[in-house]
Amino acid sequence: MADVPDREAAAQALDRLMELSPEMRGGAILDRERVLTASGDEVAWGEAALALTAAAGAGDQEAQQVHVATEAGEVFALRESDLTAVAVTERFVLASLMAFDMRATLRDLIAGDASLAEEGR
Repeated sequence: MADVPDREAAAQALDRLMELSPEMRGGAILDRERVLTASGDEVAWGEAALALTAAAGAGDQEAQQVHVATEAGEVFALRESDLTAVAVTERFVLASLMAFDMRATLRDLIAGDASLAEEGR
């Protein structure tokens, strides 16, 4: 990736993702080095995202997508290029749609467009 999105573009992308996915409780967008934006405490989101992706990629390969469901809710982490999106949702969210929205958000952010192209949805 040539350019890392700025914090404002990342915040707009996260806001759009949360609008598209009303079952989201919160989320964050990270690059390889830091949290670009989060719906709450950026340090806590960063630590949790790193722990989740490290656990999922404990083998030889880095995890590209993670989905964990519990009684309390669901967690998604998805990597696209050098960006990672993390989302916490209510239980029983449609996982394929959540992953699609997250991937589209990251792709649009990478392309320099913080708004999701809803035609593809």
